[in-house]
Amino acid sequence: MRLLICDYHVVFAESMAHLLTAQGYQVTGVTHDVDQLFAALRRQQVDICLLDVFFGTESIVDRLPTVHAASPATELVVLTAPVDPGLLNAARTAGVAGVADKCQPVTSLLRLLDRVAAGESVVEPKAWMPIPIDPVPRHANEGLRLAGFLTAREREVLCGLVRGDDTKKIARAMGIASATARCHIQNVLTKLGTHSRLEAATSAVRDGLVCPETGEWLAGDRWHPTRRAG
Repeated sequence: MRLLICDYHVVFAESMAHLLTAQGYQVTGVTHDVDQLFAALRRQQVDICLLDVFFGTESIVDRLPTVHAASPATELVVLTAPVDPGLLNAARTAGVAGVADKCQPVTSLLRLLDRVAAGESVVEPKAWMPIPIDPVPRHANEGLRLAGFLTAREREVLCGLVRGDDTKKIARAMGIASATARCHIQNVLTKLGTHSRLEAATSAVRDGLVCPETGEWLAGDRWHPTRRAG
C-alpha cells in the first residue's frame, strides 16, 4: 500500500510517516501544504492519501473535491481534530474514503487504513462527534498519573509537541538550546511511557492534559502522583 501524508504539522507528519513505515506501509512522501500535495500526486501513484484539512487557521474542506479529482485512483483519508458533522458531510460529498480523529489511538487509525485499503468507506463515529475537553477529568487514569511527574518545563515541551512544533521551535520558544530541548522531549516520552512524539501528543490530548486547538496546558496542578484528585 502506497501512502502519501499531507499535514501542516511537520513533527506530526514525520512521526506518522516513521510509524507507518515501521508497520510495513510504503510511505511515498510527506508534504506540508496543498501545492506540494498536488505536485506529489502528479509525480507518483498513490493508493491512499492521509490528509489534514486544517493548515494553520485555514481549512481546505472546500478543496477536497479538487484533491480527489487530481488523482481519482487515490483514496483520501481526512485526518483532523476536532471534526464536526459539517466536515463529515463535505467529506462524503467529495468522495473521501475515510475520516479519522487525530486524537484517536494509533491502532485505531491503522485499522481504518487497512479497511480503506480493502475497499471500504470508513467514517469512524469518533471522527465527527465533538471531543469534550474537561480541565478536571472525572477519573484519574494512568496518563494523568504519569503526567504528575512532569516538571513545568516538560509540560511546556509537551504542549509544543501537541502544537506540532519541532525541536528547534520548542527550543526557541523556551529560550534553551536544542540539545536541552531534546533532553526535555526524551524525559517527557520516558515519564509518559510513550515511544514517539506523536504518541505523547496523542496521549496528552486524549487524557485532557493539553488543548488540541491552542496547545495550552489544561490539567493545572490538580494531578500529582503523590496525592488524590479532590
